[in-house]
Amino acid sequence: MSDRKPGGQGSDPRKRTTPRNSASRATPRQSQRQSTSRPKAQPQSRTQSRKPVSGRPARPRPQAGVAGLSVGNPLNRQRVITLAIIGMLVVFAGRLVMIQGFNAEELSTKALENRLATATISTERADIVDRNGVVLATSAERFHVFVNQNDLKKWQRTENQQVVAEGPLDAAKILAPILDTTESELAGLLVGDADFAYVAKYVTPETWDLIDAEEISGIDYEPVTEREYPNGALAGNVVGFVGGKEDAQGVNWGLAGVENSYESVLLGEAGSFTYERGGQGTAIPTGVLDEDPASPGSDVMLTLDRDIQYYAQERLQQALDTTGGRQGIVVVQAVKGGEILALADSGSVDPNDPGATDASLRGAASVEDVFEPGSTGKAITVAAALEEGVVTPTSRFNVPYEYTTSNGQTFKDSHEHETQQLTTSGILVTSSNTGTVMIGEQLSEAKRYEYLSAFGFGERTGVGMPTESPGILRNWEDWDGRTEYAVLYGQGVAVTALQTSQVYQTLANGGVREQPSLVKGFVDADGNFTEAETSEPVRVVSEETADEVMLMLEDVTESGTGGLAKIDGYRVAGKTGTAQAVGPSGDLDSIVASFVGVAPADDPEIVVSVIVFDPSSSIWGGEVAAPVFSDVATFALQALRVPPSGPSDEMYPTTWE
Repeated sequence: MSDRKPGGQGSDPRKRTTPRNSASRATPRQSQRQSTSRPKAQPQSRTQSRKPVSGRPARPRPQAGVAGLSVGNPLNRQRVITLAIIGMLVVFAGRLVMIQGFNAEELSTKALENRLATATISTERADIVDRNGVVLATSAERFHVFVNQNDLKKWQRTENQQVVAEGPLDAAKILAPILDTTESELAGLLVGDADFAYVAKYVTPETWDLIDAEEISGIDYEPVTEREYPNGALAGNVVGFVGGKEDAQGVNWGLAGVENSYESVLLGEAGSFTYERGGQGTAIPTGVLDEDPASPGSDVMLTLDRDIQYYAQERLQQALDTTGGRQGIVVVQAVKGGEILALADSGSVDPNDPGATDASLRGAASVEDVFEPGSTGKAITVAAALEEGVVTPTSRFNVPYEYTTSNGQTFKDSHEHETQQLTTSGILVTSSNTGTVMIGEQLSEAKRYEYLSAFGFGERTGVGMPTESPGILRNWEDWDGRTEYAVLYGQGVAVTALQTSQVYQTLANGGVREQPSLVKGFVDADGNFTEAETSEPVRVVSEETADEVMLMLEDVTESGTGGLAKIDGYRVAGKTGTAQAVGPSGDLDSIVASFVGVAPADDPEIVVSVIVFDPSSSIWGGEVAAPVFSDVATFALQALRVPPSGPSDEMYPTTWE
């Protein structure tokens, strides 16, 4: 019990006192009994102190809140909340200052990166054309037609407020004739729950226009390009084809021929388009916009002449039909500059449908397949001997049917004969194996190898075909006792048809070897022409030596084994050949009959090589290949408008007494 009075010692200094009234003197129980009859006591002020009731313990003081404030007091609670909010705002403000002051640039950059989108700007694959601009390969506009099957379910066509067609089955009836397919087949593609499914690929613009005119909801298209070859199998082995993985333009990658070798030139370089996008993915008009333009590809202009190529392929096929040959090759090459005017393989692939041709026949046999050149290689031995000064065109030899070398190797001619008194020219004109060995053995093995290499054997010509073979020419130090002599008449070495042609191009060009080329140059999108680069010409033999060999080769067609190669009005120089080669069985059981010639011989313009594998009518190049040379060379000379030859020169003597 406290006996302290209000206002006295021990009272709360924060409270002020008021006079006591009768209510304040009543006990709690009395107050309860009187509450129904007595007037209510006036409420005390919030600041007025209450004296503890006599005889009871004092009430405990409220707990102190923030800064000593009572949390139970509403005013104090507001103050606490206010202070807490202010504190949070101070923290946020500090963080904001830190972000804007120290991390603003980094965060801004990241935010911008998240809003940027980049799209590829593609270009169409450029064309491949012949030397006159005739298109051999081009990219055509096409469309892939697709369907949203769920949208198609809702489609209806009405006439006079009547539904006349609806849904995928009716759509199939309408579109089947346009797409040249059956209703059931097309319905199988249109019925379903897919949001995207292809209906047809590579349809022409005209076909799509017919489809679009039907206004069938759920049917749409995506633009693509398709590679087309207007001339079919013409030069298919050279042009090549596309297939496999698609490039950025939706066109398949080049898999063979020029399509493969010059892929980067044809495609150019894709560009890009970077833009700032909003929440819906659309471009922000005032946002970032950066464009890196695409560089369109360039047309590849070949050295081929379409007409000469066509005739060469046709005449070659006729020859195979006539002779029963298994395979054939014709090469037509310009003497000056080395450009290839025709590179014809029998059974050439149609790039529009490469799958229809056996995989082993889709390449270019003219630069891939190798064989022993046979007697056409004898011109190299004679040229080397003349250049080294060990013989002249009229040097005399006693040439037997059989000849045994100092190391015991015996060689024979193709036909049995008595010992003949032949000159160097006579040995080449009659195509004597034994005589050629007698000439060539005067050269060291290193020299023999040197000239074979100088004429281009054992290395790729660099013509620009991806699968070109270098042929086979082993180093002279690796030759065995027979090979060191066999190489003198075209055996013990393997070459391509193009390498054989290159030998005669060198002799016809005054002893200078030009790199054979299939690509004349490139035409960019603006029509500017850039000539293709080729290696520097290489002198192999002197002009005098080349002229002497050419005169001997001309006599081959006048009085030797190549009489069927003659052309009315033109002088012709050339050489026949018959050799063994590895056949399809893998054994050395195949026959190669050939003729390589130059026309006009007095002012050379073209070299034509004709190779026929496994002819059944005859094995001799002079009978099988020479007539094909005559016809193809005649056509080419006329197409190129080459004037007729002048009178013939006096030939070297072929015999002596």
